[in-house]
Amino acid sequence: MAALFLGLNANAARMDMVDVSNNNGYMSTAEYVSMRNEFGVKAVTVKISEGGTYKDPYAASNIANVQAAGLYVNGYHFAHYATKAQAIAEADFAGRTAKAAGLPVGAVLATDVESQEANNQSKATNDANNQAFMKEIQKFGYRPDIYTSGSWANNKMTIKNKTSWVAAYPYVVSGKNWYSNNHAWQWSSTAKFRISYGGFDVSQLNDNYYTAGQKSTVKPTNKGAVKANNRKANKHIYKPATSAKWVKESKTYTLKTTVKLRAGVSTSSSAIAILPAGTTVKTDKAIIKGGYRWVRQPRFNGYGYLATGPASNTLEYVKSGATHTYYTVKSGDSWWAIAQRNGLNMTTLASQNGKTIYTTIYPGQRLVVR
Repeated sequence: MAALFLGLNANAARMDMVDVSNNNGYMSTAEYVSMRNEFGVKAVTVKISEGGTYKDPYAASNIANVQAAGLYVNGYHFAHYATKAQAIAEADFAGRTAKAAGLPVGAVLATDVESQEANNQSKATNDANNQAFMKEIQKFGYRPDIYTSGSWANNKMTIKNKTSWVAAYPYVVSGKNWYSNNHAWQWSSTAKFRISYGGFDVSQLNDNYYTAGQKSTVKPTNKGAVKANNRKANKHIYKPATSAKWVKESKTYTLKTTVKLRAGVSTSSSAIAILPAGTTVKTDKAIIKGGYRWVRQPRFNGYGYLATGPASNTLEYVKSGATHTYYTVKSGDSWWAIAQRNGLNMTTLASQNGKTIYTTIYPGQRLVVR
């Protein structure tokens, strides 16, 4: 089956499938068309639901816009079940929610198994629960599958060949072909697309399970761009630029949106202040670093730093098209710590992410903070 998807760059992991959720905000048809034509995306898997009550607010628009872009569409449910009865109840909830959101019959509706509830169970219990979910979801006309991490595959649950969607992120992707015996390999959670904001999960498809059980008919219109973008995505994006140097820039900016003034040249540096739209900022130097263009603001007690746009933006501040500001969870973070850093209370932070303060958060997870 894998031969159906080869051709553009056999030595690089491909961006055959993207998965999206409320963390990505509203996604337009134009964005999905760009993914198809310039990056070779064939399918999109949309978050439908989580646990027994949460419905992703963007599921319906994502499904409609993916279909309008001519891509295959599938869904996933983030599982919290710990028993067979809970697995069946969550499958019923996911199936009903998927129907209401417009997920077509015959699409995959995968169970995303990576919760603390599953971590607390034995392998045998997780296997029984997953089988119960998948059997129940078929009653709604959807094809089942399991999504989990490579570290959990065949440790926390059984993952057989010719099944499943497995996530594992190599430090350097180029030349790797992991989990080639499974339906799909998710190899990055930070892929960038030209007209979309933020990082995305991308996967390589190893057979036709996620393209409606048939050879994909989705074709990019710009194969040159697909090849170049694919090669770029396979490079290790965290490698520091050795040529980054400060340059003099005496300039006054008027901010078009709220921006955090930081203590250092990094998005993980602490915020000195939050500058509202309309604020004027006088700068003395600029640098391209970490994928952003940074400027330095002299202050009475030192300097402040702010990102004025992506690295490709060499001169002007450009307002992002994003409707949200996101924070990526780091090891040791908690709802309280993240809320404090962003001027929120815990309940508000959790609620705007469709969760409660009792929901476990994990490193690498993206949360809406504004």
